[in-house]
Amino acid sequence: MHIHNLRASKSQQQSMQQELIDKYGRKLDYLRLSVTDRCNFRCYYCMPEEGMNFVQREDLLTYEELDYLTKIFVNLGVKKIRITGGEPFVRKGIIDFIELLSNNKGLKEVTLTSNGSISKAQIRKLAKFGVNKINISLDSLDRKRFQEITRRDKFDEVMACIIELLDQNFIVKLNCVIDGKKNIEDIVPFIKLTEKHPLSVRFLEEMPFNGTDKFDVPEWNYKALYNYIEAQFPGIQKITDESNSTSVNYKVPGYMGSFGIIPAFSRTFCGTCNRIRLSATGELRTCLYGPPVSNLRDVLRSGAGEEALKTAILLAVAGKEKDGFEAEKQIPDGSKESMSFLGG
Repeated sequence: MHIHNLRASKSQQQSMQQELIDKYGRKLDYLRLSVTDRCNFRCYYCMPEEGMNFVQREDLLTYEELDYLTKIFVNLGVKKIRITGGEPFVRKGIIDFIELLSNNKGLKEVTLTSNGSISKAQIRKLAKFGVNKINISLDSLDRKRFQEITRRDKFDEVMACIIELLDQNFIVKLNCVIDGKKNIEDIVPFIKLTEKHPLSVRFLEEMPFNGTDKFDVPEWNYKALYNYIEAQFPGIQKITDESNSTSVNYKVPGYMGSFGIIPAFSRTFCGTCNRIRLSATGELRTCLYGPPVSNLRDVLRSGAGEEALKTAILLAVAGKEKDGFEAEKQIPDGSKESMSFLGG
């Protein structure tokens, strides 16, 4: 990354001595930052078919506010920020903001999650900034199924984006949500895609974040997925998982890429969680499955200074639940917001 850093204030220098460590000893050094709740796709597991009431522009954190808050997180030990949405690239000015983040010397990594709505010009700017790791949400390699899942005819656009990313030497991961009624036929083609392409495909259990109160426990959990894949590729090999990885990773011998399974509903990865989440409207979550524990936008706009914001973050981390099941119990009515708002 190209690095330039603003001179830290005295309070910022002091806060650098503190880290976000919860009562279970987990160090939270990874911020998932949603910059918008809007998306140009309408995936069935993310949004209800009739659409959503998106937040008003004035309710979103401005880029100036996002920059200010991310600097506080970095001063509290955050080393990695992933930009999410909705779809980040539908927000005007996102490239300039990513460049600003990439210049923060305290960050080791800035990464992105997108549905593939990234132009060639944007991809080349990202490469120039040193932002070269991208997760693409893609649930089918079949054009018809893709359209049924996303409710949009954008398959060719997304595939062109993936090819361009690979051509520009990006580290690409494809995230595929598995639904037994929709895209089981895509599992084998996705793994075969890793034969000649150096990318990783991760299969996710479906999660209850579709913006409705209707959700069935997924039949295709991580165990069923593994058993199905092993039957199709008997020689698969376990490979080393990255630190704090949410996926259990494998590869087919001789293939350039790899694949992983994310137990997103079963939540077997909670014990090593290092994530904290900030929504586009300032809601702070210490767990994807739980309720917001603070709203930093409201704290910031009330006129509070850096120390008050830092205190709000530290208090939130101190109350982080043991796992996603305990966090889910804290939601009074059990309702789940759309993943478009939460940012994954």
